[in-house]
Amino acid sequence: MKFIPIQSLNLDSLILSKLLDKILLTLLIFVIIWVSQRLFSFLFKRLFKSERSYIFSKASRYIHFIVGAIFIGQLWFKGIESLGTFLGLFTAGVAIALKDVVTNFAGWLYLLWQAPFKIGDRIQIQDHQGDVIDIGVFKFTLLEIGNWVDANQSTGRMIRIPNADIFNMPIANYSKGFNYIWYEIPVIVTYESDWKKAKQALLKIISDYCKVYEDQLKRELREAQKLYPINYTYITPTIYTSSLDHGISLTIRYLVATRRIRQSNHDLWETILEYVDDNDDIELAYPTQRLIR
Repeated sequence: MKFIPIQSLNLDSLILSKLLDKILLTLLIFVIIWVSQRLFSFLFKRLFKSERSYIFSKASRYIHFIVGAIFIGQLWFKGIESLGTFLGLFTAGVAIALKDVVTNFAGWLYLLWQAPFKIGDRIQIQDHQGDVIDIGVFKFTLLEIGNWVDANQSTGRMIRIPNADIFNMPIANYSKGFNYIWYEIPVIVTYESDWKKAKQALLKIISDYCKVYEDQLKRELREAQKLYPINYTYITPTIYTSSLDHGISLTIRYLVATRRIRQSNHDLWETILEYVDDNDDIELAYPTQRLIR
């Protein structure tokens, strides 16, 4: 019969006791972090509007995660002389094993640091356009616009794009800096129409329309010029004339807020169609074929 030394039993009991203490303390840290995060989220929802509340809650979640990881890391890795050494070894192992995950995480840090876009911005990356509704550690989410829907209206689909794509793909931001873009509406009249009269009428229509938000546009442009070298020669609407095989094209070019494109297109076309109905010497043109026998 084999006897186990009492010293060995005491040592095993001590190790087991320490292990149980660590597990209980880890669970306690998890509970404290979870309760604290929920409390902060609740306070942010009460104090701020929905968009700012979402941003602060998201930031709070990340901060709580980092704090929890530091405390638990120190608890379980006391044998390592410094936390920096632990983090160095840990990140090196993760970088080798999970390259894509690390790149996505690096993309998230870049988004926080450089902020090429933020939640609420309208952007395009590759063939995907949409409003940014979430920026996560590994992916960001767009509420899609365009595609089979005309004039940059929402499709209702959510597109999740890996953060790593921001390093390799060009990003177009419709909202950052200056929230207005140039938009064009071609109006084609027949060669028999009084195109000069039509051009003057279109110029008046678009000038009256843009005058409503002209002051706001100029104010936002001045603010944007403090941050970026935006030098427009003019910001007033204009009409460009060109000749097509089936008529004369009078192209309206004007600045419009990113999210007002479709509404402005609707408003202007209704005004244009009413004008054409009231003037017999102006007709809209469309491609036709003549059969001569």
